[in-house]
Amino acid sequence: MAVSSLTASTQDYLKVIWAATEWEEDTTVSVTYVAESLGVRTSTASDGLKKLTEQGLVVHKPYGGVTLTELGHSHAVDMVRRHRLIETFLVNMMGYTWDEVHDEAEVLEHAMSDTLVNRLDAVLGHPERDPHGDPIPDAAGTPRRQNAFQLGGAEVGVTLTVSRIADDNPEMLRYFADLGLRPGVTVSVVEHRPYAGVSSVIIGDADAAVDLGSVALASVWVEK
Repeated sequence: MAVSSLTASTQDYLKVIWAATEWEEDTTVSVTYVAESLGVRTSTASDGLKKLTEQGLVVHKPYGGVTLTELGHSHAVDMVRRHRLIETFLVNMMGYTWDEVHDEAEVLEHAMSDTLVNRLDAVLGHPERDPHGDPIPDAAGTPRRQNAFQLGGAEVGVTLTVSRIADDNPEMLRYFADLGLRPGVTVSVVEHRPYAGVSSVIIGDADAAVDLGSVALASVWVEK
């Protein structure tokens, strides 16, 4: 069964479940989380997960977490690959900015054949990361997970490189673009002020630090 043979709804369910554990493998994926991520009622999500269980795509124990089966995991990674290749194509080839591509990719990813996905990958030169720094799974469906962590957990005074930036908030992406905060840029925390939920950060070779709140800090992932 190819991922393109699944309904768009099923594809969305699988991608949401996989994405919840991409950076934190021990995260428990609940029905409530799935419902909130998809913007549906909890009862609707529960019914949807029941169907996925019957298809052998997920395992959902009553009152427990939701996990992907091997087949479900394979399809989920395929969908993530589609999404990130489309985002890369829109930025590199179509002149989109990085804050415009997420919603476009959400629509286009369901309409692409496997052949088109592979040709898109080839035309782009087999990129390993999308415009937000998220790793693009390869053609075999192997995730390229980075050894990255959130900027809020960085040690003071250590120079780090921005690895990825969460792409689900266009306004924040535009704010980061204005600051010059993008994947590949170096950052260094000058001070953490946890009582205020703020950290002062030097971006690149800037002379002065900027203050980033907890939401912004959680959206930026860095590596040494």
